[in-house]
Amino acid sequence: MNQKIASYALGCKVNQYESEAIAELFAEKGYDVVSIEDQADVYIINTCTVTNFGDKKSRQLIRKVKRQNPDAIVAVVGCYAQTAPEEISAVEGVNLVIGTKDKSQVVKMVEDYRKEMGVQNFVTDIMHERVFEPLEIKRLQNRTRAYLKIQDGCSQFCSYCIIPYARGPIRSRAPQDVIAEVKRLAENGFREVVLTGIHVASYGKDRKDITLTEIIQQVHAVEGIERIRFSSIEPNVVTEEFAQAMAALPKVCDHFHLSLQSGCDKTLEQMRRRYDTAQYRRAVALLRKYLPDAALTTDIIVGFPGESEEDYQQSKAFAEEIGFSKIHVFPYSPKKGTPAAERKDQLPNAVKQQRSHDLILASERMTEAFLQAHVGKQKEVLFERMVSPDVYEGHTTNYMKVHAKSTEDLTNQCKMVHMLKVEGETAFGEIVKS
Repeated sequence: MNQKIASYALGCKVNQYESEAIAELFAEKGYDVVSIEDQADVYIINTCTVTNFGDKKSRQLIRKVKRQNPDAIVAVVGCYAQTAPEEISAVEGVNLVIGTKDKSQVVKMVEDYRKEMGVQNFVTDIMHERVFEPLEIKRLQNRTRAYLKIQDGCSQFCSYCIIPYARGPIRSRAPQDVIAEVKRLAENGFREVVLTGIHVASYGKDRKDITLTEIIQQVHAVEGIERIRFSSIEPNVVTEEFAQAMAALPKVCDHFHLSLQSGCDKTLEQMRRRYDTAQYRRAVALLRKYLPDAALTTDIIVGFPGESEEDYQQSKAFAEEIGFSKIHVFPYSPKKGTPAAERKDQLPNAVKQQRSHDLILASERMTEAFLQAHVGKQKEVLFERMVSPDVYEGHTTNYMKVHAKSTEDLTNQCKMVHMLKVEGETAFGEIVKS
């Protein structure tokens, strides 16, 4: 009987991509891939360390899987393992600590492991890494949208963020490898790809042969792919040339996750972000000039050390001025090892929670306004799944979630939909008869 392996990711899309690729490496060696809820012989836990809550969830999951099978080998990889290997090693039940590099070697590490070895720590200094470690997904599940990792590392060193220490400097995936994987995705029936990375905006900056715009153009040329998205970009990427280039590529979706973090210039400076609100406003104007129907989503941190009520209100007012289609709101969480965590002017949790609640309500109003503006219009929807009998869910190019009725199976099909009404964060429409 084959051994069973469960590979699970906490945190971002990059982690999810890597965990799927790791599961595939084990499957190629004859292991049966099972859910993290199942009893497995090997558990690979890909940890997140963006917040202290992420660390806690990682520790809880390690203990949970060890209870499921006390004899299992538990290998802990990812950002938390990279930044705190001793802490991970001390968690009862851990056998291997691997970090954010050498994930492609995890099968060998597991198979070489013997219980009498105790906890094996393979974490090395990530700050000197200069080469993108190849990990790819070949065995594809029955889905519509595929995530594709094109970049690793971050060299921004924002004052609140541990990720540059967890992932090391920027490394871009070779363009020929990116295109080979995109072609494989297209051959497997995927219509949409999301180019993802730790800091996608820096793709190509460590290479002489490619830029972010050029890799998007190359992906655009692959037959069968109909939509291209990319994870978070920064306002200083959005030049007139970039906006023009994106508008000239019909497969590029008019949805941009444009990183903000605060709408207050004082806070942005203290966060060590490399732009101010004026630059952000210009980037938004350029995107809307060339892609007038574009949805803009963002992340905002509330309760950063020293953020006064006036600073918060300034940040909220700026967000309302921009008119995002959605804001992902994060109460500031001090992360050991970052400059912001050392500050003495930390805010009480009650203040952070109140501001978080207030900004989420503002975000919900913006989302509804954005969706309502499309009622009565027709938009192309790529349907992903059936959510109830004869009702299918999909997304427009500008990432509106849409439900529509159909007696035919709409999974992985593009249809024009006439928007009828909005409820919460969902638009409801009817299929336009062709």
